[in-house]
Amino acid sequence: MSVEHYENFPVASWLCPPRLRPAVTAIYWFARVADDIADEGDATAAARQADLAAYREDLRRVVAGQPPSPRWPHVFGPLARALADHALPWQPLDDLLDAFVQDTHQPRYANRAELLDYCRRSANPVGRLLLHLYGITDSSALARSDNICTALQLINFWQDLSRDLPRGRHYLPMADRRHHGLTDTLLGNALAGRTGPEGRALVAELCDWAEALMRRGAPLATAVPGRAGWELRLVVLGGLRIVERIRAMDHDTFHRRPALARRDAPVLLWRAVRWPFAGAA
Repeated sequence: MSVEHYENFPVASWLCPPRLRPAVTAIYWFARVADDIADEGDATAAARQADLAAYREDLRRVVAGQPPSPRWPHVFGPLARALADHALPWQPLDDLLDAFVQDTHQPRYANRAELLDYCRRSANPVGRLLLHLYGITDSSALARSDNICTALQLINFWQDLSRDLPRGRHYLPMADRRHHGLTDTLLGNALAGRTGPEGRALVAELCDWAEALMRRGAPLATAVPGRAGWELRLVVLGGLRIVERIRAMDHDTFHRRPALARRDAPVLLWRAVRWPFAGAA
Protein backbone atom coordinates (compact mmCIF):
# COMPACT_ATOMS: atom_id res chain seq x y z
CA MET A 1 0.00 0.00 0.00
CA SER A 2 1.38 3.38 -1.01
CA VAL A 3 1.60 6.18 1.54
CA GLU A 4 2.69 8.96 -0.80
CA HIS A 5 -0.75 10.55 -0.50
CA TYR A 6 -1.50 10.14 3.20
CA GLU A 7 2.05 10.30 4.47
CA ASN A 8 1.50 10.09 8.19
CA PHE A 9 -0.10 6.68 8.18
CA PRO A 10 1.95 3.65 9.33
CA VAL A 11 1.29 1.29 6.44
CA ALA A 12 -0.05 -2.25 6.46
CA SER A 13 3.26 -3.57 5.24
CA TRP A 14 4.70 -7.06 5.38
CA LEU A 15 5.77 -6.26 8.96
CA CYS A 16 2.12 -6.05 10.03
CA PRO A 17 0.61 -9.36 11.22
CA PRO A 18 -1.60 -10.75 8.43
CA ARG A 19 -4.66 -10.95 10.69
CA LEU A 20 -4.56 -7.15 11.19
CA ARG A 21 -3.79 -6.06 7.64
CA PRO A 22 -7.44 -5.84 6.49
CA ALA A 23 -8.33 -3.61 9.45
CA VAL A 24 -5.26 -1.40 9.04
CA THR A 25 -5.96 -1.06 5.33
CA ALA A 26 -9.62 -0.21 6.02
CA ILE A 27 -8.61 2.58 8.42
CA TYR A 28 -6.08 3.85 5.89
CA TRP A 29 -8.65 4.08 3.08
CA PHE A 30 -11.16 5.76 5.39
CA ALA A 31 -8.59 8.46 6.16
CA ARG A 32 -7.21 8.78 2.65
CA VAL A 33 -10.58 9.21 0.93
CA ALA A 34 -11.67 11.80 3.51
CA ASP A 35 -8.36 13.61 2.96
CA ASP A 36 -9.01 13.59 -0.80
CA ILE A 37 -12.47 15.07 -0.28
CA ALA A 38 -10.98 17.87 1.81
CA ASP A 39 -7.95 18.57 -0.38
CA GLU A 40 -8.07 17.32 -3.96
CA GLY A 41 -9.66 18.79 -7.06
CA ASP A 42 -11.28 22.19 -7.51
CA ALA A 43 -14.50 21.82 -5.51
CA THR A 44 -15.68 24.74 -3.41
CA ALA A 45 -15.30 24.70 0.35
CA ALA A 46 -19.07 24.34 0.70
CA ALA A 47 -19.12 21.31 -1.61
CA ARG A 48 -16.26 19.69 0.29
CA GLN A 49 -18.04 20.25 3.58
CA ALA A 50 -21.25 18.74 2.20
CA ASP A 51 -19.38 15.65 0.99
CA LEU A 52 -17.62 15.27 4.32
CA ALA A 53 -21.00 15.54 6.09
CA ALA A 54 -22.31 12.72 3.88
CA TYR A 55 -19.14 10.74 4.59
CA ARG A 56 -19.65 11.23 8.33
CA GLU A 57 -23.25 10.05 8.02
CA ASP A 58 -22.03 6.86 6.35
CA LEU A 59 -19.60 6.36 9.23
CA ARG A 60 -22.42 6.73 11.72
CA ARG A 61 -24.55 4.29 9.79
CA VAL A 62 -21.93 1.52 9.75
CA VAL A 63 -21.17 2.15 13.44
CA ALA A 64 -24.89 1.59 14.11
CA GLY A 65 -24.85 -1.60 12.04
CA GLN A 66 -26.83 -0.03 9.19
CA PRO A 67 -25.92 -0.09 5.47
CA PRO A 68 -24.06 2.99 4.22
CA SER A 69 -24.86 4.89 1.05
CA PRO A 70 -23.48 3.45 -2.20
CA ARG A 71 -21.05 6.37 -2.70
CA TRP A 72 -17.94 4.85 -1.11
CA PRO A 73 -18.33 1.05 -1.06
CA HIS A 74 -14.55 0.46 -1.08
CA VAL A 75 -14.33 2.43 2.18
CA PHE A 76 -17.31 1.52 4.28
CA GLY A 77 -17.60 -2.15 3.37
CA PRO A 78 -14.11 -3.02 4.71
CA LEU A 79 -14.50 -0.52 7.56
CA ALA A 80 -17.76 -2.14 8.70
CA ARG A 81 -15.98 -5.50 8.84
CA ALA A 82 -13.08 -4.00 10.80
CA LEU A 83 -15.47 -2.37 13.26
CA ALA A 84 -17.23 -5.70 13.80
CA ASP A 85 -14.15 -7.91 13.90
CA HIS A 86 -12.04 -5.72 16.20
CA ALA A 87 -14.57 -3.59 18.11
CA LEU A 88 -12.82 -0.48 16.80
CA PRO A 89 -13.73 2.69 18.69
CA TRP A 90 -15.56 5.09 16.38
CA GLN A 91 -14.58 8.36 18.09
CA PRO A 92 -11.03 8.48 16.62
CA LEU A 93 -12.54 8.04 13.15
CA ASP A 94 -14.96 10.89 13.82
CA ASP A 95 -12.07 13.03 15.11
CA LEU A 96 -10.26 12.51 11.80
CA LEU A 97 -13.28 13.86 9.98
CA ASP A 98 -13.32 16.92 12.25
CA ALA A 99 -9.75 17.68 11.16
CA PHE A 100 -10.56 17.24 7.48
CA VAL A 101 -13.54 19.59 7.81
CA GLN A 102 -11.21 22.10 9.47
CA ASP A 103 -8.93 21.87 6.45
CA THR A 104 -11.73 23.32 4.33
CA HIS A 105 -12.05 26.55 6.28
CA GLN A 106 -8.97 27.22 8.45
CA PRO A 107 -5.80 27.84 6.43
CA ARG A 108 -3.77 29.50 9.23
CA TYR A 109 -2.91 28.74 12.86
CA ALA A 110 -2.38 31.45 15.43
CA ASN A 111 -0.02 29.53 17.71
CA ARG A 112 1.34 26.11 18.59
CA ALA A 113 -1.63 25.31 20.82
CA GLU A 114 -3.99 25.63 17.84
CA LEU A 115 -1.71 23.48 15.71
CA LEU A 116 -1.46 20.82 18.42
CA ASP A 117 -5.25 20.73 18.69
CA TYR A 118 -5.41 20.12 14.94
CA CYS A 119 -2.84 17.31 15.21
CA ARG A 120 -4.85 15.81 18.08
CA ARG A 121 -7.61 15.15 15.55
CA SER A 122 -5.70 14.83 12.26
CA ALA A 123 -2.86 12.53 13.37
CA ASN A 124 -3.26 11.11 16.87
CA PRO A 125 -6.41 9.06 16.13
CA VAL A 126 -4.44 6.87 13.73
CA GLY A 127 -2.00 5.78 16.42
CA ARG A 128 -4.76 5.17 18.93
CA LEU A 129 -6.67 2.99 16.46
CA LEU A 130 -3.57 0.93 15.73
CA LEU A 131 -2.82 0.48 19.43
CA HIS A 132 -6.39 -0.72 19.89
CA LEU A 133 -5.77 -3.43 17.28
CA TYR A 134 -2.77 -4.60 19.33
CA GLY A 135 -4.71 -4.52 22.59
CA ILE A 136 -2.57 -1.73 24.05
CA THR A 137 -4.73 0.69 26.02
CA ASP A 138 -2.68 2.03 28.96
CA SER A 139 -2.43 5.80 29.30
CA SER A 140 1.36 5.92 29.04
CA ALA A 141 1.32 4.10 25.70
CA LEU A 142 -1.47 6.32 24.38
CA ALA A 143 0.46 9.45 25.37
CA ARG A 144 3.58 8.19 23.62
CA SER A 145 1.55 7.30 20.55
CA ASP A 146 0.13 10.82 20.50
CA ASN A 147 3.64 12.27 20.68
CA ILE A 148 4.81 10.13 17.76
CA CYS A 149 1.80 10.91 15.59
CA THR A 150 1.90 14.63 16.31
CA ALA A 151 5.63 14.69 15.61
CA LEU A 152 5.11 12.91 12.28
CA GLN A 153 2.44 15.43 11.33
CA LEU A 154 4.64 18.39 12.27
CA ILE A 155 7.68 17.00 10.46
CA ASN A 156 5.50 16.52 7.38
CA PHE A 157 4.43 20.17 7.64
CA TRP A 158 8.02 21.45 7.79
CA GLN A 159 9.02 19.06 5.00
CA ASP A 160 6.18 20.24 2.75
CA LEU A 161 6.34 24.02 3.07
CA SER A 162 7.14 24.35 -0.64
CA ARG A 163 3.89 22.50 -1.45
CA ASP A 164 1.53 23.73 1.25
CA LEU A 165 2.26 27.46 1.29
CA PRO A 166 1.53 28.05 -2.43
CA ARG A 167 -1.79 26.22 -1.90
CA GLY A 168 -2.72 28.59 0.93
CA ARG A 169 -1.98 26.14 3.75
CA HIS A 170 -0.06 28.05 6.43
CA TYR A 171 0.91 25.60 9.14
CA LEU A 172 3.70 27.86 10.41
CA PRO A 173 2.20 29.25 13.64
CA MET A 174 1.71 33.00 13.33
CA ALA A 175 3.12 33.61 16.82
CA ASP A 176 6.36 31.85 15.84
CA ARG A 177 6.50 33.79 12.57
CA ARG A 178 6.21 37.07 14.45
CA HIS A 179 8.86 35.97 16.95
CA HIS A 180 11.33 35.34 14.13
CA GLY A 181 10.28 38.36 12.07
CA LEU A 182 9.10 36.31 9.10
CA THR A 183 6.80 38.80 7.39
CA ASP A 184 4.62 38.01 4.39
CA THR A 185 7.19 39.73 2.18
CA LEU A 186 10.06 37.63 3.52
CA LEU A 187 7.92 34.52 3.23
CA GLY A 188 7.27 35.33 -0.42
CA ASN A 189 11.01 35.79 -0.96
CA ALA A 190 11.67 32.41 0.61
CA LEU A 191 9.16 30.72 -1.68
CA ALA A 192 10.93 32.35 -4.63
CA GLY A 193 14.25 30.87 -3.55
CA ARG A 194 15.61 33.75 -1.49
CA THR A 195 15.30 32.39 2.04
CA GLY A 196 16.68 34.69 4.69
CA PRO A 197 17.87 33.94 8.22
CA GLU A 198 14.38 34.55 9.62
CA GLY A 199 12.84 31.63 7.77
CA ARG A 200 15.74 29.29 8.44
CA ALA A 201 15.72 30.07 12.17
CA LEU A 202 11.97 29.50 12.34
CA VAL A 203 12.13 26.10 10.63
CA ALA A 204 15.10 25.11 12.80
CA GLU A 205 13.16 25.84 15.99
CA LEU A 206 10.06 24.05 14.74
CA CYS A 207 12.12 20.98 13.77
CA ASP A 208 13.63 20.92 17.27
CA TRP A 209 10.09 20.98 18.69
CA ALA A 210 8.95 18.09 16.49
CA GLU A 211 12.07 16.05 17.25
CA ALA A 212 11.59 16.47 20.99
CA LEU A 213 8.03 15.15 20.70
CA MET A 214 9.22 12.20 18.62
CA ARG A 215 11.92 11.25 21.11
CA ARG A 216 9.40 11.48 23.93
CA GLY A 217 7.17 8.96 22.20
CA ALA A 218 9.83 6.69 20.70
CA PRO A 219 10.03 4.15 23.59
CA LEU A 220 6.55 2.98 22.60
CA ALA A 221 8.13 0.92 19.80
CA THR A 222 9.53 -1.57 22.31
CA ALA A 223 6.06 -2.03 23.86
CA VAL A 224 4.36 -2.95 20.58
CA PRO A 225 4.69 -6.70 20.02
CA GLY A 226 6.37 -8.55 17.18
CA ARG A 227 6.99 -7.26 13.70
CA ALA A 228 4.74 -4.25 14.22
CA GLY A 229 7.16 -2.96 16.85
CA TRP A 230 9.90 -3.05 14.22
CA GLU A 231 7.67 -1.20 11.80
CA LEU A 232 7.06 1.47 14.42
CA ARG A 233 10.81 1.80 14.93
CA LEU A 234 11.21 2.48 11.22
CA VAL A 235 8.35 5.00 11.26
CA VAL A 236 9.99 6.90 14.12
CA LEU A 237 13.43 6.75 12.58
CA GLY A 238 12.10 7.75 9.17
CA GLY A 239 10.59 10.90 10.67
CA LEU A 240 13.82 11.75 12.45
CA ARG A 241 15.75 11.10 9.23
CA ILE A 242 13.60 13.71 7.47
CA VAL A 243 14.57 16.17 10.21
CA GLU A 244 18.21 15.36 9.44
CA ARG A 245 17.54 16.05 5.77
CA ILE A 246 15.97 19.41 6.63
CA ARG A 247 18.99 20.36 8.73
CA ALA A 248 21.33 19.32 5.92
CA MET A 249 19.49 21.86 3.72
CA ASP A 250 20.12 24.55 6.34
CA HIS A 251 16.38 24.44 7.10
CA ASP A 252 15.38 25.86 3.71
CA THR A 253 12.29 23.85 2.81
CA PHE A 254 10.41 26.84 1.41
CA HIS A 255 11.21 25.97 -2.19
CA ARG A 256 12.77 22.50 -1.96
CA ARG A 257 11.28 19.35 -0.44
CA PRO A 258 13.60 16.84 1.27
CA ALA A 259 12.74 13.17 0.92
CA LEU A 260 14.09 9.77 1.87
CA ALA A 261 15.79 7.63 -0.77
CA ARG A 262 16.85 4.00 -1.06
CA ARG A 263 20.27 4.87 0.30
CA ASP A 264 18.60 5.73 3.61
CA ALA A 265 17.32 2.16 4.09
CA PRO A 266 20.55 0.64 5.46
CA VAL A 267 20.94 3.56 7.86
CA LEU A 268 17.39 3.19 9.14
CA LEU A 269 17.71 -0.57 9.51
CA TRP A 270 20.96 -0.23 11.45
CA ARG A 271 19.44 2.35 13.76
CA ALA A 272 16.34 0.19 14.25
CA VAL A 273 18.58 -2.64 15.44
CA ARG A 274 20.57 -0.41 17.77
CA TRP A 275 17.44 1.50 18.94
CA PRO A 276 18.65 4.10 21.44
CA PHE A 277 15.25 5.11 22.84
CA ALA A 278 14.12 2.17 24.98
CA GLY A 279 15.10 3.78 28.24
CA ALA A 280 14.00 7.32 27.43
CA ALA A 281 11.61 9.14 29.69
